[in-house]
Amino acid sequence: MKIRTQSPEKIKQSVKEKYAKISEQNGEAGCCGPTDCCSTDSSVDYTIFSDDYSNLEGYNPDADLNLGCGLPTEFAKMKPGDTVVDLGSGAGNDTFVARQVVGESGRVIGIDMTEAMIQRATLNAIKLNYMNVDFVLGDIEEMPLDDAIADVVVSNCVLNLVPDKEKAFAETYRILKPGGHFSISDVVVSGNLPDQIKEDAEMYAGCVAGAIDKDEYLKIVKDTGFKNITIQKLKEVQLPDKMLLNYLKMEELKEFRYSDTGIYSITVYAEK
Repeated sequence: MKIRTQSPEKIKQSVKEKYAKISEQNGEAGCCGPTDCCSTDSSVDYTIFSDDYSNLEGYNPDADLNLGCGLPTEFAKMKPGDTVVDLGSGAGNDTFVARQVVGESGRVIGIDMTEAMIQRATLNAIKLNYMNVDFVLGDIEEMPLDDAIADVVVSNCVLNLVPDKEKAFAETYRILKPGGHFSISDVVVSGNLPDQIKEDAEMYAGCVAGAIDKDEYLKIVKDTGFKNITIQKLKEVQLPDKMLLNYLKMEELKEFRYSDTGIYSITVYAEK
């Protein structure tokens, strides 16, 4: 199904359905484990960008679906007592790491648009007996949160899935307190992705087709009003030939490999 022919609402529904299926997996992301490309109901490995969380305090394997593309909490400058909002919280992986830092005196709110993810994350929080962690069903483009509620916002490989990134960053700005900041890991590109990839719904849900140019991404952050914008980490990601050959012919794949197009995991920090 071509993304360009779909409305934003249909794109969100497609992403929601895919991540609802992922939430049903027992300890593994998507339809396969963290290193193999999916071969059953998906041509995309949803874990290809993921980083290792296991050494971070607060890490809970039940909440880790290997869906991230960085470690935003590692750079988030959180402190005890902070209120942290996790955008696209999934099963709660970053939320629980943040909770370890802010402690009993802090508060962490996870937002996700997929009901199945909210349910799984809530069950995980109950198992951990976390009384100051809440998971809220909501759209990042229109968050069900008050103004100036957060000291810190974190997000991991989610905003590339949002059709209106300007609105998502505007909402992030709105919920941050004056002087607050965000640490967001995401996927960006340099150069031009082939149309076959940009138009594919599966690749969109897999965090590739919805990625925008790195400079455009940073411009959106700046135009929203954020200051002291810093790239905390930038890592190029090589998509495997097996995945790309679902969308490109062999000659097109060779052209792509020799082009100046790059796909990157980026972690960005900025202040309100």
